Amino acid sequence: MLLNKNRNINIDNKDESIRRDKVVALEDVEKTIFGYIAEETKALDFISIIGMPGLGKTTLTWKIFDSDTLKGSYRIRIWVNVSQKFNKRDVLLSILKEFTDQNMSGKENFDLEQDVRRCLKDIKFLIVLDDVWKVKDLLTIRSFLPTNNGEGKVIITSRFEDVGTGVGRREPYNLRFLKPKESWELLQLEVFEDVGECPEELEDVGKEIAKNCDGLPLTIVVIGGILLAKDARKRPMGVRKDEWTEVSEDVIRFLATDKDKRIVEVVALSYDILPDELKECLVYMGVFPEDYDIPAWILIRLWIAEGFILQKEGQTLEKTAEEYLNDLVNRKLVMVGRANQMGENKICGVHDVIHAFCTSKAKEMNFFQEIKPSERGLVPPQIPATEKYHRFCFNSDLSEFLSRETEYPSVRSFLCFYKDPVKLDKDHINAIPDTFQLLRVLNSYSIKFHQFPQTISKLSHLRYVTLYVDNLKVIPESISKLWNLQTLLVDTDSPTFTMSANLWAMLCLRHFKTKAAVVLDQEKEGKGGQNIQTLSTLSPESCTETVAKKARNMKELRVRGNLSTLFDGNNNFLEKLRSLEKLKLVHEKSMIRLPKTNCFPKNLKRLSLRKTCLDWSDMSILAQIEKLQVLKLKQNAFTGITWVVSRTFCSLQFLLVSEADLVNWETTVDHFPSLTCLSIKKCGKLQKIPLELAKKLQRLEIDSLQKSATDSAKEIEKEKKNHQGEQKTRWGVQFKLSVGSVLNY
Repeated sequence: MLLNKNRNINIDNKDESIRRDKVVALEDVEKTIFGYIAEETKALDFISIIGMPGLGKTTLTWKIFDSDTLKGSYRIRIWVNVSQKFNKRDVLLSILKEFTDQNMSGKENFDLEQDVRRCLKDIKFLIVLDDVWKVKDLLTIRSFLPTNNGEGKVIITSRFEDVGTGVGRREPYNLRFLKPKESWELLQLEVFEDVGECPEELEDVGKEIAKNCDGLPLTIVVIGGILLAKDARKRPMGVRKDEWTEVSEDVIRFLATDKDKRIVEVVALSYDILPDELKECLVYMGVFPEDYDIPAWILIRLWIAEGFILQKEGQTLEKTAEEYLNDLVNRKLVMVGRANQMGENKICGVHDVIHAFCTSKAKEMNFFQEIKPSERGLVPPQIPATEKYHRFCFNSDLSEFLSRETEYPSVRSFLCFYKDPVKLDKDHINAIPDTFQLLRVLNSYSIKFHQFPQTISKLSHLRYVTLYVDNLKVIPESISKLWNLQTLLVDTDSPTFTMSANLWAMLCLRHFKTKAAVVLDQEKEGKGGQNIQTLSTLSPESCTETVAKKARNMKELRVRGNLSTLFDGNNNFLEKLRSLEKLKLVHEKSMIRLPKTNCFPKNLKRLSLRKTCLDWSDMSILAQIEKLQVLKLKQNAFTGITWVVSRTFCSLQFLLVSEADLVNWETTVDHFPSLTCLSIKKCGKLQKIPLELAKKLQRLEIDSLQKSATDSAKEIEKEKKNHQGEQKTRWGVQFKLSVGSVLNY
């Protein structure tokens, strides 16, 4: 198989958990690493960065990896998380997914190695191998890289010096600790970013805290979270100073412990002062594999299904769970990877040190049991031991485990996290309900089912189900018996399937998500539906007044198929969804036109259109959606060479235009009064981005535009810098221009 070496590499999802970390400038360190990268070599060059946990190896390396300098020099940049649990196949697939969208999971390792060598053989590339633990793991990776390619660079981060000693032509670079001044700067970044600088009354004790953190960035970050958690700014200065002094004394106490244990003590302190309802939420982060990017909406729904979230009057469980997550983020215990356009957490994770703390604390609490392979195969724990555990985490094939025909009545959660889908025979699938009779959470995305497993209908306590069914035709009616089910997530290769189950009989159902277009049985009756918040994805023929009436509290909807029936002037399905805030529409037929009157819900905040082929004049109809904050136009959502903006988008903060044939875009400074983020991608004919958009813009992202459009983006950047100096705070977020590839025509 010949892989596409010209594919545009998208690194947006690489190690997202460190992308928004605050960093202080270590100019001497960065200069050295950039110097290594710039050196010309005849063979593949390995650069090793060594340092203890929490020293900032990953954050520093990401800053270098994501720099404009390397973006311009290396079109192929690949980030690979290695970690303690090394998996050769995972590394191979991580590299190859940057060159192809094909599913490679069915190939043998030998063939994957050949593909990696072929892809990297004669090109200039940069690969980061983050968190390598063993020399033999690194040698294994080196064995399938093109070692005779002098244009290739590999950066290794590790906590062990011997890892980098034997592979490179230079000695490993030992990352230094922060100096006192740098430590104080980082602490201020963490605690006072939004106000600029530390009050004078707290400066002396603050510097003492920073100094006693011993130059370890993660310690400083966690201590900063503790200071923030005390909500000190709302209290009198004397009280604030006393609280800071108390924290300073705690830090001094940690200095008496072994250096490698100090950061664990700091994390333990932060854990101890957590409200009780947050402690289980934090420890739960340990059920995920190390370096796992966790979608925030998945985490929130798991917390709810596990029973961690306390109901607040007048507030949904999801909203409360979001508050819990934000609290843990503010305390610097959970890291935000990618946030959405409204600043809400989208991808999250935890630092390796905090992950280790969570797994250690989980053992103390008998919180979960990891079922992992040994030399004798997949060995389950002894029966008496399992009586203590409510959660089983599988990181390997569970066929052998299920074949033992043992019952685990205390287990409430079944969590699978291996990357390659595992196929189970019918007997093993049928064994799941008998093995785990009181299951509440079935996270089985890693298991490949060939048809929807009807046996799960026996698990009447289920609240959360994730399934992967490769050729799904129908969800059977028996699933209607899952009266307690809150979240049903179904992944499939099928473009559409039928929902024979009665949604309206599933009284607790809140979220039903799949990429396929679901055809609902319109004859089903029931009293449910009012709790449904998410339906994704419906077929257009399922978008009826009956569905709108029953799911009247729905907040998120995705529709895919021939959308002409939605906009024929006779269907008021969308208008009736008065609680709808997020709408995604994917059209799969000929061109459509929007009705002249606004047919969208009045509370809609986010709208995504794909393949709708609307005329640019229809944008004036979208401008009538008064609360619209996010608008994404993808794959010829609008067609035509000229867009003359005629109406004001009062609330729009984020606009994405991707894969459009737009040439001319005309607007005024008044048409987008709230626009802060603009993303223009794969619009190769666009001549210019209007300078009139610059006023409120904070971020501009462009990719695959012609030179004149790229130059106009740089003109906007110049304009912003000229008028921005007097407005910024000491730590304020400045305007940022991100430039991808530039088309040469």
